[in-house]
Amino acid sequence: MPRNTAEFLPSISALQARQWNALGAASSPFMRHEFLAALERTGCVGPETGWQPRYLVLRDAKGPAAAVASFIKTHSYGEFVFDFAWARAYERVGRRYYPKLTIAAPFTPATGPRLLIRPGVDRAAYADQLLAELEQRATAAGISSVHALFVDEEARAACETRGWLLRRDCQFHWVNRGYADFEAYLASFTAEKRKKVRRERRRVEEAGVTFQTRLGGQIDGALLARIHALHRDTFLRHGHEPYLSLEFFGEITRTMPDALMVKLAMFGGTPVAAAIFFIGDSTLYGRYWGAQDNYHSLHFETCYHQGVQFCIERGLTRFEPGTQGEHKVSRGFEPAFTWSGHYIADANFRAAIADYLAQEGAAVEAYAHGVQEHVPYRGRREAGPLP
Repeated sequence: MPRNTAEFLPSISALQARQWNALGAASSPFMRHEFLAALERTGCVGPETGWQPRYLVLRDAKGPAAAVASFIKTHSYGEFVFDFAWARAYERVGRRYYPKLTIAAPFTPATGPRLLIRPGVDRAAYADQLLAELEQRATAAGISSVHALFVDEEARAACETRGWLLRRDCQFHWVNRGYADFEAYLASFTAEKRKKVRRERRRVEEAGVTFQTRLGGQIDGALLARIHALHRDTFLRHGHEPYLSLEFFGEITRTMPDALMVKLAMFGGTPVAAAIFFIGDSTLYGRYWGAQDNYHSLHFETCYHQGVQFCIERGLTRFEPGTQGEHKVSRGFEPAFTWSGHYIADANFRAAIADYLAQEGAAVEAYAHGVQEHVPYRGRREAGPLP
């Protein structure tokens, strides 16, 4: 590997969008320069939110060769890989867990590239150097740990090679197996489950609700405010403000107009519910939802059935609707493993957390295989969880 220099940058604006996206970030909407810049410009990340950006960049003679989006964290909120128990263990013995360093797409529990590397270089060597630099800088700064969340296979392998602890979890994803249309998709279900989905869709239709699909460039300020208000209400009913502001989504409609998609549930010409999605190279990501009234089955239709239909129409191969929700299984979503890598500086805590993760991993494995027995597809119940 050629000689290179390493630096930590406090803002994504220190790099041109073309440079950052050329490292492979463009394959995921949540790693794109435009997404990260919108988070910074609208104050969704920054020291006051406990998400202080630190972009590690390795440069060679041609410019940026590899990079990582990392954040100095003073809490564990907005990560969806839960380490609160680890922090309490540190506190019980008088140690400090925070600040920690987190490699992530903020507020986004979606697998994607985390070690960004320019095509044509030694990927394994650069991946190893990125992780080594993070370890060294964390240790020098007295940071307890480094956490790489929702990593793709390349980053997972690099973490494993360096001896980072690996943690698995289970989500529910949908895979497009070449369905011609939604009815062809339903034909792969057992008769009982197929009938249930059709009944759900019919209830929404009979209620007089129709749907519109809007990409970001087709959403004006007034409609965006309505969409955000619906999504904000969902957060408020759970006791807190949403992570992403109206201003953030306004930036996204301007800088990533084709990556944002909203399904609008309409009644009498008025949006009564909305589901917010992002579109990647081959994957649809379900993110947020809100509704003003309690229509029967509207959540399932807006967030799941409409998303699946969009994937079939657009030829997208995968649909990741977010975290949790065994109710997704009967609607065609299958268990899928997600991975994170963890560097724990203290050897004693590292050993204790390794023991915990071994037990947790076995439980997650058993859970995923158990859920697989309940998928609605004919002939798929014996298959293992999705990779």
